[in-house]
Amino acid sequence: MAADSEPESEVFEITDFTTASEWERFISKVEEVLNDWKLIGNSLGKPLEKGIFTSGTWEEKSDEISFADFKFSVTHHYLVQESTDKEGKDEVLEDTIPQSMQDLLCMNNDFPPRAHCLVRWYGLREFVVIAPAANNDAVLSESKCNLLLSSVSIALGNTGCQVPLFVQIHHKWRRMYVGECQGPGVRTDFEMVHLRKVPNQYTHLSGLLDIFKSKIGCPLTPLPPVSIAIRFTYVLQDWQQYFWPQQPPDIDALVGGEVGGLEFGKLPFGACEDPISELHLATTWPHLTEGIIVDNDVYSDLDPIQAPHWSVRVRKADNPQCLLGDFVTEFFKICRRKESTDEILGRSTFEEEGREIADITHALSKLTEPAPVPIHKLSVSNMVHTAKKKIRKHRGVEESPLNNDVLNTILLFLFPDAASEKSLDGASSTDNNNPPSESEEYNLYNQFKSAPSDSLTYKLALCLCMINFYHGGLKGVAHLWQEFVLEMRFRWENNFLIPGLASGPPDLRCCLLHQKLQMLNCCIERKKARDEGRKTSPSDNVINTYSGDAGKAGDQLGPDSLKDTEKEKGEVGKSWDSWSDSEEEFFECLSDTEEFKGNGQESGKKGGPKEVANLKPEGRLYQHGKLTLLHNGEPLYIPVTQEPAPMTEDLLEEQSEVLAKLGTSAEGAHLRARMQSACLLSDMESFKAANPGCFLEDFVRWYSPRDYIEEEVIDEKGNMVLKGELSARMKIPSNMWVEAWETAKPIPARRQRRLFDDTREAEKVLHYLAVQKPADLARHLLPCVIHAAVLKVKEEESLENISSVKKIIKQIISHSSKVLHFPNPEDKKLEEIIHQIINVEAIIARARSLKAKFGTEKCEQEEEKEDLERFVNCLLEQPEVLVVGAGRGHAGRIIHKLFVNAQRAAAMAPPEEDLKRMGSLEERRPNSASDFPPPAGRELILRTTVPRPAPYSRALPQRMYSVLTKEDFRLAGAFSSDTSFF
Repeated sequence: MAADSEPESEVFEITDFTTASEWERFISKVEEVLNDWKLIGNSLGKPLEKGIFTSGTWEEKSDEISFADFKFSVTHHYLVQESTDKEGKDEVLEDTIPQSMQDLLCMNNDFPPRAHCLVRWYGLREFVVIAPAANNDAVLSESKCNLLLSSVSIALGNTGCQVPLFVQIHHKWRRMYVGECQGPGVRTDFEMVHLRKVPNQYTHLSGLLDIFKSKIGCPLTPLPPVSIAIRFTYVLQDWQQYFWPQQPPDIDALVGGEVGGLEFGKLPFGACEDPISELHLATTWPHLTEGIIVDNDVYSDLDPIQAPHWSVRVRKADNPQCLLGDFVTEFFKICRRKESTDEILGRSTFEEEGREIADITHALSKLTEPAPVPIHKLSVSNMVHTAKKKIRKHRGVEESPLNNDVLNTILLFLFPDAASEKSLDGASSTDNNNPPSESEEYNLYNQFKSAPSDSLTYKLALCLCMINFYHGGLKGVAHLWQEFVLEMRFRWENNFLIPGLASGPPDLRCCLLHQKLQMLNCCIERKKARDEGRKTSPSDNVINTYSGDAGKAGDQLGPDSLKDTEKEKGEVGKSWDSWSDSEEEFFECLSDTEEFKGNGQESGKKGGPKEVANLKPEGRLYQHGKLTLLHNGEPLYIPVTQEPAPMTEDLLEEQSEVLAKLGTSAEGAHLRARMQSACLLSDMESFKAANPGCFLEDFVRWYSPRDYIEEEVIDEKGNMVLKGELSARMKIPSNMWVEAWETAKPIPARRQRRLFDDTREAEKVLHYLAVQKPADLARHLLPCVIHAAVLKVKEEESLENISSVKKIIKQIISHSSKVLHFPNPEDKKLEEIIHQIINVEAIIARARSLKAKFGTEKCEQEEEKEDLERFVNCLLEQPEVLVVGAGRGHAGRIIHKLFVNAQRAAAMAPPEEDLKRMGSLEERRPNSASDFPPPAGRELILRTTVPRPAPYSRALPQRMYSVLTKEDFRLAGAFSSDTSFF
């Protein structure tokens, strides 16, 4: 049994060599990716145009593969080009070398300013990179590198792919790549050397030529000439001769009042430090041949002044401090604070005077004591008197966050009417009568939901912004806000209109705080009109007031005009609060039924011919064209009606919620209808008072003409007559209009209960303002601050005329419109908007810095000035700009002078201006190499075409790139061989 079992055990130990290994699976996956991306065969493109690597569009696509449990990412980088017609060319192109080998010799795109490192080193338009997927993974051992390179070679051979394939080895920061490209009978090996210390013999051209020739190992003698492209880069960091032109704002002048209050309406702008840190000058010799120049460790012909090509790029300072950006950022930080105003300032400054005497026994005596109501003169000193008096009780004046000078300047700026003697008459020097500007900048508040740029809210936002930055920070903001709220209370109690607010109901396109201030102004207008109405003669004069307009308006209006249109035409002097004939014109309940009985108006529900004689018409505005009452033929008069109550958006939302909570039951629907018909009932009562004997049909003909349908019918005598009736919706049982008409009594508007209780609404607004925390206030006013910042940026950009900035500003406006139009925008989105504004400010600051350094304003010739300005704008928008005329052009001479001054400053030599008497630069310094510091970077590209490995092999392109910086030395070689004889 044992003998029988031994052969069986041997059978199970046999290894199946047909099973694919991990290495074979990896190669298969690479081939699969290349096939999926259709990188098979030779696809020749058009010759590369000059500068296409920078101006063209680069795209990439990636996939992920694994070698056992080690993951790699495969990325295809390629320049997007127009597809070429390859039909009929396949036979001709069979023996053509791959596109990438041809690109090795192309000189049109040497040293691209912005490209992948492999593009810069090898001049490739298309390649594939295999790299470890994780950032911390690396292929370090030589055996693994060789294994990957072998995999690449096999995959390229199996698929026929002619796109170069690279493998990233060592740590990623070293950017080390090895790769291969295969074609029909040809192969190119991409190799690389990366050192930290440079051997001395390789710091110049002659040493690099020796390396290149030895690497090629060409069997021919003499060796074909080597084509050379050289670029030296010089860095300018010292701007001592060109100070940064931005001047910080004069804070002392602002505090002292020397500049004036209008300074508070402006936002600062500009960078506090030079936003340009370095200037990089690249001097290039694009087409040199071996033997023409000498560059060794003893002598060099490479004089930067003599270089045929100059190009410049600027390095921007990282996050330069910008005034406008700081202002907006610091204001935005308030939005995240949690403290209330009282917590910031200590005890409440809204405490009433005499609160220390909290004896309740004095309450009634205070109410009954006769005391004249003081009418204070409206002035800045009176504005701040109350608040200051209360603040002094708890802390010294010197502890107040804002001193009197600053506070008075701000309040005069916000309330210019305070200094006017007209305010004694109760008039307000507001800008309400000025037509609003129709400019695009002015109307930005519609998109941002902020406030008009000439409004009080907008000015308040700017003042708070400046206070927060310069005068006390959060405490200063809280202090000014308390003064502002006290001023609002003062104006309400003394009937002084608030300046800087458009008349009329709250504008729902503006921020909620602006709406609240407009609502308070509406309350002040109503209260002021009511108080003035008590001093006027009885209501008989009211009819006379409108008698002059009645005929005009009546002639213009047709019988089918809507009520709203008629109201607009009779708007002048039509505030219903002014039609008072006694101090008790408003009734909270209708308790005067006896008076109605005396006038014969007790049964005013239906009206009828019998009662006409006993009714006395009241509250008529003017006659409604040729319309007459249906039953008695009397002219139909449009009544004086109450204006609908103005609403802010939060009140509208609150009302909507209340109506929605009533539900869908019959009782809920009925209650909802009654709540919504308060204005309708008031208009019906006014209509009945103005038109005794009227019916519902008469009211509908005026109020809603579409609900009264007239048809031509033939009467008993055969005549065509008009017959009218109410619409179907008016005939529905339990119709709200019918119910309201039956309950309505003939009461003129001046005796009705107020639709808009201005006292209650004003107190609600004042309470709303008083309880606002600084964070809430900042949230309300942030749209205004962003609005102001955008206007400031547009104003500053118009002076510089930078096309890229114009596009960014449009993007900011579009983005802000979407974010700010909705309540409670996310902090992250607000930060994005602020960051965009800071970015634009930095660009404009860079433009001004470069203009100052290049002296565009000092140019005497207009043509030179335009060329310099164009050059500066290109520096801002492009990664690298060619200097026209190189070192001999106008811009080149300025750059040369910048380097000369920097070198002199470094050597502690006198500036160039002091040495002008010694002659020109050329006369004093024959060798201008000393005008420049040692090059910060040396780049060389060596190219040739030689047969390898044998003299009878095909001549193929060879290329080597070298870069030498202070702490880095790299050689990147592409060496091609003929493999057809192997």
